Amino acid sequence: MLTAIICTYNRAKYIRPLLESIAANDFPKEEYEILLVDNNCTDNTHEICEEFATSHPDVQFRYTTEPEQGLSAARNRGIKESRGDIIVYIDDDALVDSNYLRDYAEWFAAHPETMACGGPIQPLYETSEPSWMTPYAKALLTAWMDYGKNVREYPHGRYPGGGNAAYRKSVFDQIGLFNTNLGRKGRNLMGSEEKDIFDKMHALGMQVLYLPSPVLHHIIPQSKLEQHYFDRLTLQIGISERQRTIAISQTKYIQRLFSECIKWMGTIVLLLIYTISFQPAKGWKLIRFRANVSKGLLGLSNHS
Repeated sequence: MLTAIICTYNRAKYIRPLLESIAANDFPKEEYEILLVDNNCTDNTHEICEEFATSHPDVQFRYTTEPEQGLSAARNRGIKESRGDIIVYIDDDALVDSNYLRDYAEWFAAHPETMACGGPIQPLYETSEPSWMTPYAKALLTAWMDYGKNVREYPHGRYPGGGNAAYRKSVFDQIGLFNTNLGRKGRNLMGSEEKDIFDKMHALGMQVLYLPSPVLHHIIPQSKLEQHYFDRLTLQIGISERQRTIAISQTKYIQRLFSECIKWMGTIVLLLIYTISFQPAKGWKLIRFRANVSKGLLGLSNHS
């Protein structure tokens, strides 16, 4: 069986369309369940889920709560409550295609050596894409991910996006659960919890693959395109990386600082390229991105 896990915190607006898109999948209802983890929602998420369950008696739908605030805690609750041997995490502000569940289930069934995989994430803007958007900023703000039309390993240093990732449940028996010191908590935009998981998987030689067909459409409201959100998110990336690497070792943290220096050189090159191509706003947005990450990485701000 496959368990589709949705961890949610006050996203009632998007829950019903997402549940409907999953229920519309061309995959036998008896072969999957939907498990929604309510992480202390104060909106009408519960009522919406009750309405969905009533109108879809053929769907195996379960609703549970996780009182410890935080996406990692909610994900861990999903692992503990799931009945499937395959776990698929789906963002609560997204839509999936009708082939989504089948493609994951069939791949795992045919490839026992694969322990986790992920698919493309495409932004679905509620307004429009801003003129300063670059592939780098798009990956940051919208979780955009697309590595082509073929099954492949992820590029070095990359891993499945947290909102479109599938695992064998046995993975967590071997490496443990998500680190609850990392990841988003309420309005806090901390991250790195997925990177922590995949680092542990790679250390054990577990196969993690990119699949081109299970596409997730990530809904992007205007608020995620505004400067305040951009600054908060990029700063929290740095803070998350500081906490994650220091928790491993001082050497790992120093390596991450060295990596940041290399990323600065690449960012400056991109600024020059965008400037000479008469698109300076794109380049300066990336400079701001890098500066915020570095600030958090160096521990120069307690902003959350």
